[in-house]
Amino acid sequence: MEEEKGTLVEELIDAVNEIASITDYRCTVKKQYCNLARRLKLLIPMFEEIRESKEPIPEDTAKALVSLKDALFSAKELLRFGSEGSKIYLVLEREQLMHKFHEVTAQLEQALSGISYQNLDISDEVKEQVELVLAQFRRAKGRVDTSDDELYEDLVSLYDKSSDSATDPAVLKRLAEKLQLMGIAELTQESLALHEMVSATGGDPEESIEKMSNLLKKIKDYVQTEYPDMDAPAREKNYHPNTRGQATLDGNHKAPVIPDDFRCPISLELMKDPVIVSTGQTYERSCIEKWLEAGHRTCPKTQQALTSTALTPNYVLRSLIAQWCETNGIEPPKRPSSSRPSKMTSAWSPAERAKIETLLQKLTSGNPEDQRSAAGEIRLLAKRNADNRVAIAEAGAIPLLVGLLSTPDSRIQEHAVTALLNLSICEDNKGSIISSGAVPGIVQVLKKGSMEARENAAATLFSLSVVDENKVTIGASGAIPPLVTLLGEGTQRGKKDAATALFNLCIYLGNKGKAIRAGVVPTLMRLLTEPGGGMVDEALAILAILASHPEGKTAIGAAEAVPVLVDVIGNGSPRNKENAAAVLVHLCSGDQQHLAEAQELGVMGPLVDMAQNGTDRGKRKAAQLLERMSRFNEQQKLAQAQAEAQVQSQSQSQAQAEAQVQSQSQSQSQPQTQQPRPSSTANAVDS
Repeated sequence: MEEEKGTLVEELIDAVNEIASITDYRCTVKKQYCNLARRLKLLIPMFEEIRESKEPIPEDTAKALVSLKDALFSAKELLRFGSEGSKIYLVLEREQLMHKFHEVTAQLEQALSGISYQNLDISDEVKEQVELVLAQFRRAKGRVDTSDDELYEDLVSLYDKSSDSATDPAVLKRLAEKLQLMGIAELTQESLALHEMVSATGGDPEESIEKMSNLLKKIKDYVQTEYPDMDAPAREKNYHPNTRGQATLDGNHKAPVIPDDFRCPISLELMKDPVIVSTGQTYERSCIEKWLEAGHRTCPKTQQALTSTALTPNYVLRSLIAQWCETNGIEPPKRPSSSRPSKMTSAWSPAERAKIETLLQKLTSGNPEDQRSAAGEIRLLAKRNADNRVAIAEAGAIPLLVGLLSTPDSRIQEHAVTALLNLSICEDNKGSIISSGAVPGIVQVLKKGSMEARENAAATLFSLSVVDENKVTIGASGAIPPLVTLLGEGTQRGKKDAATALFNLCIYLGNKGKAIRAGVVPTLMRLLTEPGGGMVDEALAILAILASHPEGKTAIGAAEAVPVLVDVIGNGSPRNKENAAAVLVHLCSGDQQHLAEAQELGVMGPLVDMAQNGTDRGKRKAAQLLERMSRFNEQQKLAQAQAEAQVQSQSQSQAQAEAQVQSQSQSQSQPQTQQPRPSSTANAVDS
């Protein structure tokens, strides 16, 4: 019994000490939570005297102390959330948290009331102290402290708005200041707190985390735009000028707002090394690795269970981020150096290596059945994890798989190209695949293979084209025309694989002309207008790249793209509006015919709306178009005024000429008076 008493008291002391170690609380709950923690710390002397006492604890008091232990654990969790939890959640869920606070307070008061203090071997001073604490709990029961209603209403108004609706900057300023979210450290901590909160409570991310994350993004966009020199790391406070000397972020320039898709959902920062988890969500590698290392096995954004902890590089997104950085005059984020050595070594056992050797022998056997089964197994092994991809490459499989690309057996060909696709996920393997001369074989599969093989060939070319020098190699190999063909006639998956490959390849200027001459523009226009085709995003993204090329501009203009672009600007998604406006900017550069057509189709209204509420890049493109249209209208008015003046001048000249002719005609038609001739009269007299 004495041992049980000692254990119980030690647990009570430990619980209060843990509460005492929580030193800082969120501003919105600071007063209440500090008072609760201060009262609980006053119980320590009672627990210490009970521990030192030789007297047994009465049974009813022992039961009350057990209840007090449970109440202290509840209080500890509540106080810890008040210290580490989401500031936004604490305000939005204030009624729920207040109810929880009163529950815990009532639980503590009930447990303390059940202790028979007169039967405990404790000093009078300690009894008086505990009775004071108990009285404070009784007085606090049901009391509601005043809260900041303006803060709550501001948050609720933003919480209920759609993610892309306009927000009053004054509201954002109040929120950032009152929630103390004015620095990058505080903003990042708030983002992590939101994800931890959802993971711990099992909350519905569709109803809470998504809206709260959108709300946090709005606050962060405001803070980074209005206070670009906040306490961020140097790489975020000052962007170095790029090689062309374009203006970059400094004290006089506001930072461009980072598109939501380019931010890590955990840190809300621009991603440097985006990776995909098994649920399909993308995160910054370092952030999701920390999440996994903390023991979580759920997706932070969706809270779905992760079927695997494998992380797949998101090369498409990395390319889009690089293009966005270039467009905004920002140095693209550099991927952090890998902790692995440059030449990776797999962790395979001798038995596993022997298995690979057996598969490679089958690849070289010349027996189609052995080759087919071995290539299929290597394909699956390479898909499974990173260690497999390293080990397979180390064993020398890549040149053998490249050799099988030219086999007449369509199934072997399909397995081989898909195995190369899976191996190419590993950065070090990309160079090996290129140096093994794989590109011509992959292009051949892209032209002649089965549909699945063609799809995977396109995906392989995309994966390899992430390395800039490979874009040149792939473009020169004749890959672009068959990619355009697949874009036009493939399955939905095939079209998307072809589109991502073409997008990445066309980032290199030399490949743009090849794609245009291969007829990509008419194909893209068809995809844009296909009902339910699901390719509008990809088609517009590629058109936005090609429109900057002279041949691309001509081809897009000839495809009668203006009505389609105007429709997207009026009714598309924010990203598609942005790309459609970018294409229209290039089309209307030096071409008043397209400008006039767009204006006649009613583009002015949607452009004004985009200039106010669009994405950061969309606002710039809309402003450029509006400025050009304004100049065009002024020129039209001036030309019209000059034409009218010329017509008026001609009319006046013609009137004057007509008046002169009429005057001359009238003077000629009047009769003249003849004078008598003297000679005639004289002759008459003589006769």
